[in-house]
Amino acid sequence: MRKIDAIEKVMLDNGGTASWSIIYDNITKYYPNAKSSSDWKEGLRGVLYREMKNNNRFKKIGLGIFALGDYKEERKPEDIETVRMHSYIEGICIELGNFNRYLTYTADPSALYRDKLHLSDVATLQTLPEFSYEQIVKRAKLIDVIWINSRGLQFPQKVFEIVDSVSTLNGAFNRSLQLKNFVTEFNIVAPEKHRDKFLETIDLEVYQAQKERFKFINYDDMQEWYDSELRKDRIKSKLFGNERNLA
Repeated sequence: MRKIDAIEKVMLDNGGTASWSIIYDNITKYYPNAKSSSDWKEGLRGVLYREMKNNNRFKKIGLGIFALGDYKEERKPEDIETVRMHSYIEGICIELGNFNRYLTYTADPSALYRDKLHLSDVATLQTLPEFSYEQIVKRAKLIDVIWINSRGLQFPQKVFEIVDSVSTLNGAFNRSLQLKNFVTEFNIVAPEKHRDKFLETIDLEVYQAQKERFKFINYDDMQEWYDSELRKDRIKSKLFGNERNLA
């Protein structure tokens, strides 16, 4: 069996889609020698990208998600679908982190993201690095999404708390502030209707000292950020004939 046929088998096993981590973890089921060289990941990426360039057998449906050519993508959840929207936005945050070459971690690995993929299928870290004292790391593990620098010492660079209900806003602030002694950017991602509550809460005395470190991003802007990166990635592929090869 050829490598490209093995990749297709992996996608079929997963219902027609796969992230890089799924491909990497399962490729040897169908191509036992897939990991025999030191640059095996680059080799797999090259095989898949060449096939997508030359044929319609596969397509890219996310920043790091691929599917069979005839796969019908899942529709995007609506704001009213609270549980699904929460994990969907988490997935977008993770994919954007991967695309921008951060290591990514989520507190909700078993949550469904999209197209038969769970958050653990797109996050690059399954456990959070022991970057500080045990109690700080333990609390940081509860943060929805964390971007960690991939070079040098591994510290949280950006955190994203998804707030679909204002009742969870204080908890999101407090979890973020566990990292106040690090150079970390705090992002609250929520529906636009929660912006006023965010501004009201951030003005409370308890948060004043760290007020400037928090940023509010509404769901629409987060989606636009994701779509913009996806468009740029596709344009680059058309112009230069290769995709941005991310592990």
